[in-house]
Amino acid sequence: MMARSQSKPLMMSDAVLECVMESNYMDDPSVRDTASLVCKSWHQMDSITRKHITIALCYSTTPQHLRTRFPNIKSLKLKGNPRASMFNLIPRDWGGYAAPWINETGTFRCLKSIHFVRMIISDQDLHALVHHCGRLLLVLKMERCWGFSTDALKEVARSSCNLKTLSVEESTITENDGDWLHELALRNTVLETLNFHMTELRAVHCTDLEMIASQCKDLKSVKISDSIDVGSMVGFFSAALSLEEFAGGSFNDHQDDDRDLPCIVYDNVRFPPRLCSLGLSYITQKEMHIIFPSAAYLNHLDLQYTFLNTEDHCDLLRRCPRLRVLQVRNVIGDQGLDVVADTCKFLKRLRIERGEDEEQEGTVTQRGVSRISQECSELEYLAVYVSDITNEALEILGTFSKNLSDFRLVLLDNKEIKTDLPLDDGVRALLRGCIKLRRFALYLRQGGLTDVGMEYIGLHSPNVVSMLLGHIGESDAGLAAFSRGCPCLKKLEFRGCCFSETALLVAMKKHKSLKYIWVQGHNIGSEWGRKGVPIIPPYWNIEFIPTKRVDCDDDGHNDDDDDGYVEMPAQIIGYCSLAGVRTDHPQFVVPLF
Repeated sequence: MMARSQSKPLMMSDAVLECVMESNYMDDPSVRDTASLVCKSWHQMDSITRKHITIALCYSTTPQHLRTRFPNIKSLKLKGNPRASMFNLIPRDWGGYAAPWINETGTFRCLKSIHFVRMIISDQDLHALVHHCGRLLLVLKMERCWGFSTDALKEVARSSCNLKTLSVEESTITENDGDWLHELALRNTVLETLNFHMTELRAVHCTDLEMIASQCKDLKSVKISDSIDVGSMVGFFSAALSLEEFAGGSFNDHQDDDRDLPCIVYDNVRFPPRLCSLGLSYITQKEMHIIFPSAAYLNHLDLQYTFLNTEDHCDLLRRCPRLRVLQVRNVIGDQGLDVVADTCKFLKRLRIERGEDEEQEGTVTQRGVSRISQECSELEYLAVYVSDITNEALEILGTFSKNLSDFRLVLLDNKEIKTDLPLDDGVRALLRGCIKLRRFALYLRQGGLTDVGMEYIGLHSPNVVSMLLGHIGESDAGLAAFSRGCPCLKKLEFRGCCFSETALLVAMKKHKSLKYIWVQGHNIGSEWGRKGVPIIPPYWNIEFIPTKRVDCDDDGHNDDDDDGYVEMPAQIIGYCSLAGVRTDHPQFVVPLF
């Protein structure tokens, strides 16, 4: 009898495995994470071939651990303060210091791109970064950061002449002078993206921008602060022939100071021929005509910071058939959304922010949302503040918006409107239909979603990785039902919900993929440390921020309060960490381990 031949497992060579790891098929971090678990050789190959890393919370690991695990990264994105800090819900000095990470950058020999988000960065930190990276640095982004000055930006401009991207959008910067921009204009010829949008930088000269546009032939994106009058940028627009994106600026009728400015005529403003993305600040109907020649070619339009009314929105949007991305305030109204639905058939992203109540003209309701979902079949992202919404409108979204991967809805607290609550059936239909959803946010009024609705969310969110829920559910039973689903959930945020801390800790243990949780609620802090509270899962840090009083204008609501202050409820921040207990706690943050 012949001996049965034993089949040998096919082994992939290191050369082939490296090609696979570096292919476009492995760009998705979740795919790489899964591949690295196959065996030791795959884990090692992932370690040496990974080029980009995003760290969602700077306290989840250490710079030393990152360097050991991924020594050859070219690009690093690092986030500090939780996202809630953007709405003044997290104390300013909670943490998020960039210094430990910047001090380690010199050990990454391939690092060319650094992106800081919501972090504390000092001038000394930036000097160290320039010393470590210098001419190797191609991309530097410091968005929504604070702690540094224009002196440090000047040093960056002097020492990093190969920078292709410099962005400080929405950062709080101490302005000493405008020399940083002049140095950039003198020394840089390869700049492609310059962004100081939504900053308070005012010592900016158009001549420096014109010089940058003249010598940086590949300049594609420029976003500026509102200190510069658009009418004075005629020379810049003439020189920036490759410019595809522009945002910021202002108009002399709307300056917020008492300077005696000459009247500027905007008829001479001509945007570059390749411009396809535009966002002007403080523009009114009177100046809107400068957009019209470029409107038919725009694929991205930001009208969030304009003084346009509903009719102005309609007039402009009728001229923009190629729009892929639209950002507006809810002054657009259902009337404006009708125009978008009829005109912008290729729309992929729509963001409708909340306007000032005293200036509110239009309102967005279920009618506008339904029209958009029915007519814009390619929609992938929808974030909207609505005055009213119905179960039927959510069902329409689930029926027609099959490509939706990111959905965020906030129901404004308008006592005059009797909304179709609860929205249990509508939410179920939405989640059933939008099977590509990966991000989901639902912020309702009290009674907006019952425990049954919570169960629906858990049951029908198989691919959602990030979720924000506000004023939803009725009891811990709803949270328990929710926690039986959402197998891929990594980030979870609750605000104004009724769940106990015991139930929250149980939920954390059930969600095996969960990496981060933030909770703001009225009853937090009552149970920590009592016997019977479930043991905190391994590798988790739990922090407690006690109740505080803040100015009523800073909490994102228009609460009526006699003394001008409101009481912000206590908060819990929990996150997985390989670094253990962090040592830079402010005293008002009490770590609980």
